[in-house]
Amino acid sequence: MDNDVDKKISAYRQRSVRQAMLGLADIDGVLRGKFVSLEKLESVLTKGGGFCDCVFGWDMDDQLYEGAGSDAVTGWHSGFPDARYRLIVASERALADGTPYFMGEFASADGGDHAVCPRTLLRRVLAKAADMGLSAKAGFEYELFVFNETPQSVRAKGYRNLTAFTPGNFGYSVLRAAAHADSFRALMDFCADFRMPLEGLHCETGPGVWEAALAAAEGLEAADRATLFKTFSKAFFQQRELMATFMAKWSMDYPGQSGHYHFSFLDAAGENAFAGAGVPDRVRWALGGLVRYVPEFLVMLAPTVNSFTRLVKGAWAPTASSWGIDNRTAAFRFIPGEDAQQHIECRVGGADGNPYLAAAATLGAALAGIEDRIEPPEAIEGNAYEAEDGLPETLRFSPTLRHAAGRFAASAMARELFGGTFVDHYAASRMWEARQAERHVDDWQLGRYFEIV
Repeated sequence: MDNDVDKKISAYRQRSVRQAMLGLADIDGVLRGKFVSLEKLESVLTKGGGFCDCVFGWDMDDQLYEGAGSDAVTGWHSGFPDARYRLIVASERALADGTPYFMGEFASADGGDHAVCPRTLLRRVLAKAADMGLSAKAGFEYELFVFNETPQSVRAKGYRNLTAFTPGNFGYSVLRAAAHADSFRALMDFCADFRMPLEGLHCETGPGVWEAALAAAEGLEAADRATLFKTFSKAFFQQRELMATFMAKWSMDYPGQSGHYHFSFLDAAGENAFAGAGVPDRVRWALGGLVRYVPEFLVMLAPTVNSFTRLVKGAWAPTASSWGIDNRTAAFRFIPGEDAQQHIECRVGGADGNPYLAAAATLGAALAGIEDRIEPPEAIEGNAYEAEDGLPETLRFSPTLRHAAGRFAASAMARELFGGTFVDHYAASRMWEARQAERHVDDWQLGRYFEIV
């Protein structure tokens, strides 16, 4: 390893590379990182490094989870020491100017797995799949709204009356894509160069909304690509005096922004374990696990207060745990086809989710279903929203983040798959998020109550 590092650093110096950039995902999927010198990079590649563990005690606004019940992980009592981290050498990419970029992964003090590192959590779920003779192939697709705005202008406007990149509803519009072909091509080229290639990019319904489908990859690599895409696509637009948002619902006037997850499992021979006529056994059992456990894991797919404004009837997002064959109104869509192509789409997650946690929740539920051979209910035909009233309460999604967090904390399967430390910390962090929203007066409340009550 040291010899390989020496060769890598030597090659950088020959190319006049003087810095590298590092990034590690926190509990919300926010990439935290820094630029480092080549000397520091060499040290971290060889021995690992330390990163202030306050990133596990911060919410996405860098406010500490005080009183959130997550003190087992970090807090004032611990003095916020460094958490160990290691760089993933295979994750190496290059920024547009040639600066190397590496993904990192948090580790425990003894070099083992960190209990609440999102990337490590997904790796543990994939290890369970490997123990069952399976590996995951997956790809994310995201909807994002693009605006003719900057970080300064949106704040000056109070996030209201924003100017969309393009006006009107132009879902799948060739006109819009052709008129802005330079921007579409530039984003696709940027993503390909940064090793997070898109297999498709088009306009969705709503002003300035795009949908990007990332090419499928091995389970951990797929989540790495999604995590990078969410940060670096925003950087791409900001460099062009534009802004993109991955909020689950930025306006109640338009459909929400999804973060759908397509996946299948491969067997030991590398063949699609979901292949076969009809609805094969492994597909059926995986669907059984998804239907059974995703209501308990919902908070890993819908992690913000805003997430739950998307999960409403008639808004192209599911409201209960159901499945169907090529049915886009159901939470889980089995997509039949040629043996190599058959897979499941989880339509529950919004664009605001942490890709590592969304993947871990989806794959974990599916693996539990396969392991226990859980039979799903009957497939939904037609409008899943109309069928919801006939579903048991256990299959209905939580209406709020607070409710979902409590359900997650009480889930025995969540503790079995993800560990008690992670479940307690993550549930506490979501309760904190819910409390922050509850402490603020919003425009709706003012308009509703200011005069009349």
